Amino acid sequence: MNHILLLEDDESLIDGLKYTLEKNGFSPDIARTTREARSLLEKNPPYDLLLLDVTLPDGTGFDLCTWVRARDSRIPIIFLTASDEELNIIRGLDSGGDDYITKPFRLGELLSRIRALLRRTGLSEPAEGLSCGDLFLDFTKSQALLKSEPLDLTAGEYRLLCLLVRNAGQVLPRSRILDELWDGNGSFVDDNTLSVYIRRLREKTEEDPSHPLHLITVRGIGYQWKP
Repeated sequence: MNHILLLEDDESLIDGLKYTLEKNGFSPDIARTTREARSLLEKNPPYDLLLLDVTLPDGTGFDLCTWVRARDSRIPIIFLTASDEELNIIRGLDSGGDDYITKPFRLGELLSRIRALLRRTGLSEPAEGLSCGDLFLDFTKSQALLKSEPLDLTAGEYRLLCLLVRNAGQVLPRSRILDELWDGNGSFVDDNTLSVYIRRLREKTEEDPSHPLHLITVRGIGYQWKP
């Protein structure tokens, strides 16, 4: 299920969009101001896509887009704009937006734009698996294969690898990884266990675990999977 952040202050539009997104298999979070949006972006796991209104009570979607792009160059962004003037379109794309749709719009068209953008950015993977370079995650069998050979992973190692590969290219803070690995049944990973998982994953996925090319430590922050 793709996690989407919707930044919009029109309550009537929010209700319809939230209902439509959920009905079509997306998980939306709602922000009504740029301040709320920044807070959600900082606290939550990485979003798969952002839907940004342009005119907000405390700023613009353009400003938030510029702020996001300084931290994450990969996340897809669609602007919801009340104006189709060329100047606004250019400003939106120049600030880092990937697409825009002019209000009023048909919900079916918006869903098509979202799905197309997720496909182009590789964030809408088939339910049965996900490929990333020589690595393939088989979700139906809960198995990882490297160069077509199955990796001998524990359940925790597999979940960590899935999290990293799903967010390939992004730096995931340790705190966010720990939150994600909590399974809701009282089973959780502490900081020391995470370090052990990282070391073991490197031993199983890297040619030279002492000099990793894929599972990278970003000192003081967390980890990143580089394809």
